[in-house]
Amino acid sequence: MINRYTADRKLRHDDAYTPNNEGGKRPDRATLVYSQRCREAYKGTPIVLGGIEASLRRIAHYDYWSDKVRRSVLFDAKADILLFGNAERALVEVAHRLADGEDISTMTDIRGTAVNLPAAPEHYRVIDSSRIEKPGKAFVPQNPYEVESNCDTNKTESAPEAKPITIRPSRHDAATTAVRLPPFEKLNNDRILYAHASRVMHVETNPYSGRALIQRHGDRELWVNQAPIPLSTEEMDYVFGLPYARVPHPMYGKAKIPAYDMIKTSVNIMRGCFGGCSFCSITEHEGRIIQNRSQESIIGELEEIRDKVPGFTGTISDLGGPTANMYRLGCSDPKAEANCRRPSCVFPGICNKLNTDHKHTIDLYRAARKVKGVKKVMIASGVRYDLAIESPEYVRELVTHHVGGYLKIAPEHTEKGPLDLMMKPGMVPTIASKRCSRSTVLKLARNST
Repeated sequence: MINRYTADRKLRHDDAYTPNNEGGKRPDRATLVYSQRCREAYKGTPIVLGGIEASLRRIAHYDYWSDKVRRSVLFDAKADILLFGNAERALVEVAHRLADGEDISTMTDIRGTAVNLPAAPEHYRVIDSSRIEKPGKAFVPQNPYEVESNCDTNKTESAPEAKPITIRPSRHDAATTAVRLPPFEKLNNDRILYAHASRVMHVETNPYSGRALIQRHGDRELWVNQAPIPLSTEEMDYVFGLPYARVPHPMYGKAKIPAYDMIKTSVNIMRGCFGGCSFCSITEHEGRIIQNRSQESIIGELEEIRDKVPGFTGTISDLGGPTANMYRLGCSDPKAEANCRRPSCVFPGICNKLNTDHKHTIDLYRAARKVKGVKKVMIASGVRYDLAIESPEYVRELVTHHVGGYLKIAPEHTEKGPLDLMMKPGMVPTIASKRCSRSTVLKLARNST
């Protein structure tokens, strides 16, 4: 839909993912259409949904294009099972169990999946989501054109400040407890309940302590299992080390595909993000625990790009991921990480338990520059600057060797009001312990360039 329409719902005439940038080659709501076509062509064959759309639409969700709340895409597509996240573990398990002759309707217990059930599994205790966090009152933004009616001599008592939202600690075993979200029929007409359901889903994303979710859709139950366990570095290396062709399918011939041209010399070094920004979908898809590749695996891919990608000029367009500088960062306390329910590790300030050492990223950049045949390594992913200023050495390395033209940074705004709503730090973040000032970093950057 994003490739077919602009933000104001005007039809695009191009599509970066289509040969020769030609628009209109894919239908609206492709997941639904392709599922229907598969069902028509292969009656009785299980249909498994996956990808970013499955992750973002796994529960009842607001749909911008139709301006309404829609059912889970699992119901609309009439598929058998939905896999959310990157889903390597779930995909392998589903494939093996199908190969062993198991019926897909019995696969209701796989992490990282959602299924359509008549009722919740018997061995689960279901608690209401309002026990985790009570739905609040609607925020009514101030009308910027309203004339001030209370002058200094006629002021009324100001309304009491809203109490901060608190997340109640989990007192229930994640393996045997599920959280019931408000049903689709109620979310359809109640934006407060919708916001509540969305927030609870994010609170329950921790793969170690997050619980299964259940949501009523008509006379059926949407059952969303716990989030998948993150991949280890060895597993990430295996996935990224598979024998990818690194070129478009031969059926496209010499057609130009703009999206391929953009990423053909880009290397993904990690996945996930612990920023928890309120406008972002990374947590819903990749989770907030960073999963890293080894330096050896990344260097091996650089050499593969050099040897395999047609027309390689010696420039690597990006070493990054959801952010440029979260490689090998994460919680320094495994026990705390397993039980943490905070949506963000860096808002409103950096958590004291968060490891912010950029040493591994610096070492990676230096090793990448030494690869034979690589002339320039660019960093095109966004730099989280509240983390970057924790390491003046990283900033020096970045601005000296890896910036061409403009440097993308987060946050994407300058004013405190919007930044607070985005769950982003201010332009001069107030960060405690082992912090350097922004002026020091800017001076360092100027000296480096």
